Amino acid sequence: MKTEARFLLAIFLMLVILVGTNVLFPPVLPEEVLVPDSIGGPPVGETVAGTAAESLPAELPGVATPTIPVGGAEPVVVTPTPTVSGVTESGGAEPSAEAVPTEERIIVEGPLYRYEFSSYGARMHVAEMSQFPSLNREGVVDLVPVGSDGYLGQKLVVGSDTVDLSRVPFEVEPAGGLTLEAGGASRSLTFTYQHPTSAFRFETEFEFHPDSYIVSVRGAVEGLDRPLLLTDIGDGLAYAESDSVTEDREMAYVSHHTQEGIAQVLKSKAEPTIVEGPLLWGAQRSKYFVMAMLAGESNEAATAENYLGGLLVQESHLEGRVRVAAAQVVGAEGLYAYRLFMGPQDFAVLKEIGWDMQEVNPVGWALMRPIIRPFVGMITTILVYLHTKLNLGYGWVLILFGVVMRIVLFPLNHKAMRAQLRNMAVQPLLQEIQTKYKDNPEKQQKEMMRLYKEHGFNPLAGCLPMLIPWPVLIALFFVFRSTIELRGVSFLWLPDLSAKDPLYLLPVFLGISMFLMQYVSYKSLDTPNPQMKMMMWMMPGMMVFIFLNLASGLNLYYATANIATIPQQMWIANERKKMKGKPPPKLSSD
Repeated sequence: MKTEARFLLAIFLMLVILVGTNVLFPPVLPEEVLVPDSIGGPPVGETVAGTAAESLPAELPGVATPTIPVGGAEPVVVTPTPTVSGVTESGGAEPSAEAVPTEERIIVEGPLYRYEFSSYGARMHVAEMSQFPSLNREGVVDLVPVGSDGYLGQKLVVGSDTVDLSRVPFEVEPAGGLTLEAGGASRSLTFTYQHPTSAFRFETEFEFHPDSYIVSVRGAVEGLDRPLLLTDIGDGLAYAESDSVTEDREMAYVSHHTQEGIAQVLKSKAEPTIVEGPLLWGAQRSKYFVMAMLAGESNEAATAENYLGGLLVQESHLEGRVRVAAAQVVGAEGLYAYRLFMGPQDFAVLKEIGWDMQEVNPVGWALMRPIIRPFVGMITTILVYLHTKLNLGYGWVLILFGVVMRIVLFPLNHKAMRAQLRNMAVQPLLQEIQTKYKDNPEKQQKEMMRLYKEHGFNPLAGCLPMLIPWPVLIALFFVFRSTIELRGVSFLWLPDLSAKDPLYLLPVFLGISMFLMQYVSYKSLDTPNPQMKMMMWMMPGMMVFIFLNLASGLNLYYATANIATIPQQMWIANERKKMKGKPPPKLSSD
C-alpha cells in the first residue's frame, strides 16, 4: 500500500473513532437517574522572421519550422572532425587523429555547489550540493546519477537535420575553472566551438552566482538561420536518500505550460513523448532536489518568442529512466538565453524565483492543495523559527510543537468536552421525545428542534472542534515528505526524522498513547459500551500498523499530542462522575 493511501486510511479510521464515538455510542446514564501550443515555433498563425514555412509533421500540429525529427534518419553528428548539415564546407584534408584535443575537466566551486564540466560538449558530469550530505553513500549529494554521460549537452535542429554538439571539443575560458567566494561577485565560464572548415560557430556562457543556485546561461549561434536549440536536462536526478524505494516514487519530470499550468509525470509512468509548449520551465526532480531550466534571462525578459517550445522525452540508456531535453528557438540575431536552477526544493527559495517554481513538487492531493499548502508553509515557518530562535534540535521542536498545539487548542477541546457532557444529560429527553411522539413525526421534529434550541443539543458538537488539529496533522505529513530542512535530521535513536523509525518504537508508543486516551474515556462511562471497548482494543493496533512506515517525526508529533491530551480526557472523566445521581432537566409539559 502506498504511503499516501496508508495515511488516508489512518485519517479515515481516526474519523471513525472521533465521530463514531460521539454519534453512534453516546454515554448513557444509569437507568435509576435517567436524564503557443508548439515545441519549436511561434504561436499558431504567426511566422518567425527569416524562417520559411513548410509542411508540418503529424506529430506536432501547428508547429512552424524548424521541427524536431522524431524517428526517420539518424541525426547528423558533429565530431572532432565534423560534417555539419546546413553548414557550407570549404573542403580540404581532414585533421589527423593526433590533432584531436584531449578532453579536459573544468571545476566550478562555490559555497553552495561544486560543478564539473567536460570540454567535450560543454557537458556537466558532476553537480554536487555542498550543503547536503548524501544519505546513501559517502560524501555530499550529486544530482547527476552514476552512469550518465553528462547533462546540459546541446543540439541544433535545422529542418530535418540535427547538429549534435554534445561531443565536440570546446575551447574553455577560463581553462582553469572558477572558484567563487561567499558574498563575492558572479563569474562566467565560456565554452566556444568553431567549425574548422566553415563559418559555423557556437558559444555558450554560464554565469555562476556564489550565493544562489541559479545559473544564468547566454549564447550565440553563427552560420545557421534560427535553428531550434535542444538542451539536455538529463535522465533524472541521482538517488541520495537512505530509503530509495520512497525516493523513487517521487522521481518525476515537471513542466509549466503558460496556459495549462503545471503538469508532472512520475518516473514510474514516464514514456517517450513530446510535451508541447510554450513552457515557462521544465524540470527533473527527486524527493528533495530539482534541476530546472527556465525561459529567458529573467521572468520579465521572457516573452512569447523565447519561451521554451516544449520538452522532448526519449528513452534513456539508464534503466527505468527517460531522458528529457528542453527546446527553444534561437533568436533572429543568433542569440539565446535561459536559466538553470540546480539545488534543493527549498520552498522560500523556489517561491522567490516566481512562476510557481515552488510547485515543482506539488504538496497534497489536487482537490485539497489550496487548503493544505498554506498550512504546510505556516507549519514549516514555525518549525524553522523555533529551531533557529530557541537553538533546539528539530526533535525537541516537534515535541514542543505538539504540546503547544494542545495548549492553544485547549479552549476548543474544553468546549467540545462540555458539549459531550451536555449531550449526555439531554439524551434521556431526546429518547422521551422519540417515544412520546413516535406516531407524530411533525410534532416530534418540532419538539426536537425546541430541545436543540433550549439545551444546545448537537450530536456533532463534541467532535467538530476536535477536527481542527487535523489539518495540522495532514500538513505535517507533507512537511516531512518534502521539506528539505528536515531531511537527514537525527534525534535520539532516530537517524532521520523524515524517514520511518528503524526500531518501530515510536509507532508502538503512538498506539499506546491512543489506547490510554480511549481507556480514560471508556472507564468514565456509567454504562459499559461493548462497541467502544472493541474499538479501544482494535484501533490502536491498526494505527500502529498504518504509521509503521510513516515519517518518524510525524509519529513523534502525534504521540506527543496524544499524551498532552490525556489530562483533558481525565478532566472530562471526572466531570462525568460528578453528574452521577443528578436528575436531568425535564421538558415542560404541553
